Amino acid sequence: MSKPLEGIRVLDLSHVIAGPLTSFYLAQLGAEVIKVEPPIAGEVMRSMKGGEDTDTPTGFSVINAGKQSLALDIRTAAGAELIRSLAASTDVFIENFRPGVVARYGLDYASIKAVKEDIVYCSISGFGQQGSWAQRGAYDHVVQALTGMMMMSGEGEDAPPLKVGFPVIDVAVGMLGALSIVAALHRKAREGSGQYIDASMVQASLMLMYPNTCAYLTDGTATRRVGNRGYTGSPAADTYQCADGWIAVAANTPAQFRRLAAVLGVEALCEDARALDLKAFNAPNGFVVPNDRDYVAAQLQAAFALRSAAPLEDALASAGVPAGRVRKLEEFLQEVDDTGCVNLPDYRFRQDGREVRTRGIGFAAEQDGGASEAGAPALGEGSHAVLSRAGLSDEEIAELERAGIIKTAPLKSAALA
Repeated sequence: MSKPLEGIRVLDLSHVIAGPLTSFYLAQLGAEVIKVEPPIAGEVMRSMKGGEDTDTPTGFSVINAGKQSLALDIRTAAGAELIRSLAASTDVFIENFRPGVVARYGLDYASIKAVKEDIVYCSISGFGQQGSWAQRGAYDHVVQALTGMMMMSGEGEDAPPLKVGFPVIDVAVGMLGALSIVAALHRKAREGSGQYIDASMVQASLMLMYPNTCAYLTDGTATRRVGNRGYTGSPAADTYQCADGWIAVAANTPAQFRRLAAVLGVEALCEDARALDLKAFNAPNGFVVPNDRDYVAAQLQAAFALRSAAPLEDALASAGVPAGRVRKLEEFLQEVDDTGCVNLPDYRFRQDGREVRTRGIGFAAEQDGGASEAGAPALGEGSHAVLSRAGLSDEEIAELERAGIIKTAPLKSAALA
């Protein structure tokens, strides 16, 4: 099957997670992605080997699968000139250096636009291209801290800040970067014009907290630390300790609350004016409003403590109450494998003699033919092919390698067996 971005060429100068994830989406959707990285050791994610004797460890492979590696030193005049030459036949240019860095080498938007008028150019940074913080370095947990995300996690106002347990902002920037590029490509196809995109970790963080951000900007509503409670504020949208674990429940509406109460045997709460605002509870629509949240929570917690989490999850799901036993990631993934409880894509590719397995890119499109079968490239694996297509002779390529400007490597990344 054809893929939606076939025929699109991407020059990707980014590194670590956010930028490479942006171009990973484009590659998986069919674009030709040329990953440009330093010729000596490649980008830093290649070093996260965990004992593996490879320059394509799993952490690197899963966000660089389906790309070509052009190992080239952009800091040299010859290297930068090669990038500009390649940009002339490129649709998308991605970089995630600190603002101003690529301009030193003549690889900023104005310079690339001079050789490719309709380029879609995406800069990814911590704080955006303008403003007094633009030159600051940024990592995921630092941005979680300064944008308030850490202080929205955890229990109680006096508890220490608590970060999300994975690089959520880096991943969000990758998704938003890919979305913005696809939108710009659509505009280019319609109007013939390129676009400059300024994507940042701060913007992604605020987007992840979008309802809370807008509530403060519009109404002055301050954020609260709600711990494991649900967004609606229903007293039965929370996470409860069972006899053998934990379960998260979202009984947000009166109908859901009644079903939860029936399963737990606490139906009296539905008529208890101390517990609930009964006028709101008996209204035709809306959420459950507590009169005494602590009292309701205590009644529910006592009932949950008598039940086992797994059968209770099934009982609540059968009753139409959203509920999920708290699991580790590995438990959930193994359960999907064992039971097929969720229909997820199952994509695999060969990488250095091992099988790398993924569960897709977050959605499945019927006509897109699944993920790319190619694994991540070894450092410099695509250098010769990319430069040869650009018109360089074998001798010119060899001379660039002797000068340390590029690195080449034989093709070795295996496709899906």
